Amino acid sequence: MSCKKSKAQVETKIAQPTKSYHQVKARTNADSPNWSTYTAKTIDRLPGFTYTKDPEVNSYGSWKVEKSAGSGFFRIEKRANRWWIVDPEGYPFIHKGVAVYRPGTSERQIAAVKTKYGSTSNWLKQESQYLKDNGFNGLGAWSDVDLVRTAQNPLVYTIIVSPMGSYKSQHIKNYGGKYEVAGWQGYRYDLAMVFDPEFDIYVEKEVSKIAKYANDKSLLGYFTDNELPWKNDALDRHLNFLGKTEAGYIAAKKWLDDRKGKDASITDVTAEDRLAFTGFYFETYLKKVTAAIKKYDPNHLYLGCRFNQSAEELNNPEMFKVAGKYIDIISINHYRKWEPDQTIMANWANWSGKPFLITEWYTKGEDSGLPNKTGAGWNVPTQADRGYFYQNFTIELLKSKACVGWNWFTYQDNDPLNLNTDPSNRDSNKGIVDSDFKPYQPLMDNIKTLNTHSYELIKFLDK
Repeated sequence: MSCKKSKAQVETKIAQPTKSYHQVKARTNADSPNWSTYTAKTIDRLPGFTYTKDPEVNSYGSWKVEKSAGSGFFRIEKRANRWWIVDPEGYPFIHKGVAVYRPGTSERQIAAVKTKYGSTSNWLKQESQYLKDNGFNGLGAWSDVDLVRTAQNPLVYTIIVSPMGSYKSQHIKNYGGKYEVAGWQGYRYDLAMVFDPEFDIYVEKEVSKIAKYANDKSLLGYFTDNELPWKNDALDRHLNFLGKTEAGYIAAKKWLDDRKGKDASITDVTAEDRLAFTGFYFETYLKKVTAAIKKYDPNHLYLGCRFNQSAEELNNPEMFKVAGKYIDIISINHYRKWEPDQTIMANWANWSGKPFLITEWYTKGEDSGLPNKTGAGWNVPTQADRGYFYQNFTIELLKSKACVGWNWFTYQDNDPLNLNTDPSNRDSNKGIVDSDFKPYQPLMDNIKTLNTHSYELIKFLDK
């Protein structure tokens, strides 16, 4: 009697999970006494998924399969109901990156570069290869792109320009208001002053800087600004807080008059009106920045302005409808949840008709020796737990056929001695390497496993 198993028997055996998923404790920050336990999926425990080796990659880190027409620059394409980035040669690409990739941001870190690598060029060569060896192919915002571009085969990088961020300080000088505490909190009345004529000057000034990158095939595209305050009650804020001679008030009042008649007042405004105004308000911003980007670089993708607030723009269909008209890939900084929500991601895709890229997300390990009190990422006990979080998060992302990548925040830990940074980036274990450029190996082992089998994972999830 033969002992050979039938194909059906083999498949049945594979489909049975042999191990339960990881259970990981997490808390919102180091000061919170409340730990909760979350499930973390990893691909070695994913029922029915067997992985061997992803297809060969080219110099961009794209898979050398399913080639379509290459345009010479990165573009987006929907195939079989899944969104892809398509590289300059026509191959499918998912942007697996780290943000803030640079040879140190503090005196200690810069000194460590000299000690460990001897020069920034050696750092670039060794660390870029290290990222590629671990399945990364891209770089997120605030990376040292001019240094990166000196490499023979650069990682696929992104550029952030900040027209509203640059204008903000001038606006505060002009009108007064609260000063920056962290990120999006620094805007006067939590408004992006898109209607101010002076903002147009800053759009031109900041966006014109991109012209030198227009023909670079290793550039994915551009972000403009970061975590702007797209409040759902922006109409009320314009009408209640701004002076009647300010451009923002005048624009909001005209919008309300046109919509509801000149006798209408703020008391007549409905929830539907408020959401409709956010679309008009956001579109004013997008018209200005996208016109400038196309003027100085018609070749590359526009990656949006890094949405952040789950109760505001991330749950606002009007914002996403407008985004879909102007943005190629919608950038989202994803915090305060253990994993992405499938219904919410489906909303983003359905409302906009465009793919999305997760541009900030991380957890902090309490075994790192850092205080871990700043930043929006949650705390977990160990580096292995960070790795389980990475795999679980990306598995959930790839279940959405609209996700075209992710940028881990950040390449290197915060240096607590560096007080010149944003207050949200002071003392935490956000990096894949520490301040001496030593990798967190348990984290990296998990990252490599996921990154280097992500194509196989996509094909499995799409069955």
